[in-house]
Amino acid sequence: MMTTQSNHPFHMVDYSPWPLTGAMGAMIMASGLVKWFHTFNINLLIFGLTITLLTMIQWWRDVIREGTYQGLHTSIVSIGLRWGMILFIVSEVLFFFSFFWAFFSSSLTPTIEIGMMWPPMGIKPFNPMQIPLLNTAILLASGITVTWAHHSIMEANHTQASQGLFFTVLLGMYFSMLQAYEYWEAPFTMADAIYGATFFVATGFHGLHVIIGTIFLTTCLIRHKNNQFSPNHHFGFEAAAWYWHFVDVVWLFLYISIYWWGS
Repeated sequence: MMTTQSNHPFHMVDYSPWPLTGAMGAMIMASGLVKWFHTFNINLLIFGLTITLLTMIQWWRDVIREGTYQGLHTSIVSIGLRWGMILFIVSEVLFFFSFFWAFFSSSLTPTIEIGMMWPPMGIKPFNPMQIPLLNTAILLASGITVTWAHHSIMEANHTQASQGLFFTVLLGMYFSMLQAYEYWEAPFTMADAIYGATFFVATGFHGLHVIIGTIFLTTCLIRHKNNQFSPNHHFGFEAAAWYWHFVDVVWLFLYISIYWWGS
């Protein structure tokens, strides 16, 4: 059924090759990871990653075209998109909940294998008053700048919205650089008992979410520069702002529990 001939407010998407290419890219990328772990050869991983990235770019291009130029994202469709983003964030909350469960289960009842103490003997945790505190200030500041950008869009202030988005992207990149430096200087590794495993898995996945959010907001900045957002039609940015606030809140829990209390 063609969307241009419908007599209803819903969006029945046209045939698209991107779900198929995305599935193929994900399968090849996962196989490439296994090959990399066992043979230290990254050729298959790069091939799968390339397919996935090209699929993402072209799929999102189609979504932007549908919502911006073809007018297919009606008010009814926008409600569905909002609920979709809300449920996605709920799934991410449960995803991180599992990491916190593992951390508190191990830290509150340390087993005899790790000396019945937390952190385990031989582990020197990070000082929560150094880079972790700076990263906390950076993410809190980025939450302020993305809110500034959001209100500027709603008030049709193009210049201030651009400035708020630019500073948010800059702060996101700065956070990732500091976390990479922290990992490089870490006195322990993922192989160092349950402490190393829970620390790197939890903070590492959060760092991945920061990178994804930074890419999300960079895309919004480019779209804003191309005048694709209006005070009444800017859900693409709104979804990015929701995601970024979720990343901020998760980091606060990580900082308080793993860096400060856990050390």
